[in-house]
Amino acid sequence: MCDNKYEEAVVAEPEGRSALSANVLGIGFTALIACLGYGMVKLPGFDHVGPLACAIILAVIYRQVWGYPEALRSGIQISAKKLLRLAIVLFGLKLNVDVIFHQGATLLLYDLGTIVFAITATMLLANVLHADKGLSLLLGIGTGVCGAAAIAAVSPILKSKDDDTAMGVGIVALVGTVFSLAYTILRPFLDLTNVQYGIWSGISLHEIAHVALAAAPAGQDALAMALLAKLGRVFLLIPLSLILMYWMNRRGKEEAGTKVDVPWFLLGFLGMSLLGSYVLADTLQSSTALNKLIADGTSFLLTMAMVGLGLNVNLRELRDKALRPLAAMLITSVVLSVLALKLV
Repeated sequence: MCDNKYEEAVVAEPEGRSALSANVLGIGFTALIACLGYGMVKLPGFDHVGPLACAIILAVIYRQVWGYPEALRSGIQISAKKLLRLAIVLFGLKLNVDVIFHQGATLLLYDLGTIVFAITATMLLANVLHADKGLSLLLGIGTGVCGAAAIAAVSPILKSKDDDTAMGVGIVALVGTVFSLAYTILRPFLDLTNVQYGIWSGISLHEIAHVALAAAPAGQDALAMALLAKLGRVFLLIPLSLILMYWMNRRGKEEAGTKVDVPWFLLGFLGMSLLGSYVLADTLQSSTALNKLIADGTSFLLTMAMVGLGLNVNLRELRDKALRPLAAMLITSVVLSVLALKLV
């Protein structure tokens, strides 16, 4: 009996080491492609695309050429699931709730209108175009709220497929980049003050990075207003997530009796927002280096997570699936930009 237990222990140890190796190598693999994505933005033509989109492109290309690295699956899934949630939690530090309530309360109405319009218009167009509803909803939320971070945050609530999440993040990152560049080209021809231009950018562009890219050329005042308007949309991610949870729970009861678990990482997001707004506010405002470390670390973790999701994308299956949701999102984004321009 003792011999048998010894043999079982001997067998179990290599298996444990093998699992640990797969986890470490899988996480390292996503980190490697993420680093390549960061390096890719140094190339001409990719400098405005951003490392997130570049990393997803590389991950998708790897999957199509060499297939999914099955031996590293467990580690890749850790990046795609656990690191994704960690990145969303840390993303909360970018949200200063106190500033929004004291300086951006009026902008919240514009932000709310942006979110409602983006989701509603995208889904109506998806219905007209017979587009995939799941991917279209993710794109509508990404357009209305805060791009990749919003899609990553609501995907577990909506029980979205990994390939839909990765494709949605890639599309919103690329489209948002094109729009932000278009804004900078149009700015000299628009009858807007710098502050008005900043508000327009903040309430209509897709991601924080896109808002910063478009608003920075108009000066510090424009950039400050743009980021304030954008942070209001990030704040509204919290009530939107609660609404989606309620909707999914009701639909689950009606269809299959399933229930959506509370996404604890969103509570972490809220907790970090409160921590950064009231406890660490002075420290974060006075330390540029700490702010940069948090921002860069959060972006890199999110990029690693997107690599893990991007490896699930099979272009042969999604080639037809993504075109119509993309069309719905593009039309929504153009109309949103025009309406927001008239409002400011």
